[in-house]
Amino acid sequence: MDELTKADMIATGWKLHGQIEEQLLRHPATRGSDAWPDKQRLLLADMAIHLLQTALKPGDIELDKLRNSLHAILTISDQFLPQAGLKQARAKIYSEMSVPGSGKDLTAITGR
Repeated sequence: MDELTKADMIATGWKLHGQIEEQLLRHPATRGSDAWPDKQRLLLADMAIHLLQTALKPGDIELDKLRNSLHAILTISDQFLPQAGLKQARAKIYSEMSVPGSGKDLTAITGR
């Protein structure tokens, strides 16, 4: 993908992020209310935009941001897909934290 297209996608992502976050902050639902799943869908969209930004950001992908975005997405999605085993997948995101091919074990650095 050329850099101009990538920059345009990133800019669009920031615009969407602002709109979604504004609606999320305005949403009156509280945990357990009938409207809670709707608010969680907005939060899921917000986390998806964070994943988009992490994936398209120039340079090497930031693995901590990737892990954090995926963890949030799996946590929220588990409410909608409880049979999918997302809790187990989520637990594996931080296990054996290492940089593939580098020989570096990040668990000693992060404590996770």
